[in-house]
Amino acid sequence: MPSSRSFIPSNDFLVEVQIRSGFAQQQHFLPVGVEVKRKKENQNLQNMSEKPKLTYFNGRGRMESIRWVLAASGVEFEEVFLETREQYLKLIKDGYLLFDQVPLVEMDGLKLVQTKAILNYIAGKYNLLGKDLKERAQIDMYVEGTMDLMNLILLYPFTPPEQKEKQLAAFIEKTETRYLPVYEKALKHHNQEFLVGNQLSLADIQLLEAILMLEEKKADILAPFPQLQAFKARISSFPTIKKFLEPGSQRKPIPDDAYVAVVLKVLQLKLS
Repeated sequence: MPSSRSFIPSNDFLVEVQIRSGFAQQQHFLPVGVEVKRKKENQNLQNMSEKPKLTYFNGRGRMESIRWVLAASGVEFEEVFLETREQYLKLIKDGYLLFDQVPLVEMDGLKLVQTKAILNYIAGKYNLLGKDLKERAQIDMYVEGTMDLMNLILLYPFTPPEQKEKQLAAFIEKTETRYLPVYEKALKHHNQEFLVGNQLSLADIQLLEAILMLEEKKADILAPFPQLQAFKARISSFPTIKKFLEPGSQRKPIPDDAYVAVVLKVLQLKLS
């Protein structure tokens, strides 16, 4: 027969009931100690989501465009640099790299890989993909073209020395005849500050990144393109972008032999 003694529930029992019955969000039901702990945990989660963690080599590569879009969005981030083969293998073993490839970006509770997916997630979150599907399609086209262009630049440091001069000449010729005229015409036709629409987009950020990389290879490459010259000046003056272009930022320098050596060592690759 049940006892007639009154049942006095413990704090742990109350918490369990609230969780199971869906009342845990009503924090005034929670004991004070649990409420304080939960607020602290929520704050920790918020802090984590506010500061993405980027894992890559200490150089440009495929992470640089990701750094650019985060910086342009005014988002602070921290970086972990791959320096040893063991670091890379541990990421694979621990399930961080879906396709055994970097870059890796950890943000909002996600482990993001594949450069385009990362860029689209960040650009979508910070309203850099246009106002509608038509603008999104235009932005995607320009971004794809810019990424094709930048891939040529990214591969250049890994070119065997005896082939570099020939490859650079071919790259500059293709840039001046295929890529830059497209963006020059687009800016003239649109007659706005931006490539698409009336606000900054991923397409603008990536085009500026590409322009600055091109000027490192040929300083006067924009001479025949007045629209691109004006575009460069406008987009560079955005406060967040201007800050990223200043010395001491997390923008990475031109890849040197030391950077190339680390990448080859970690990924166990050879120049060919």
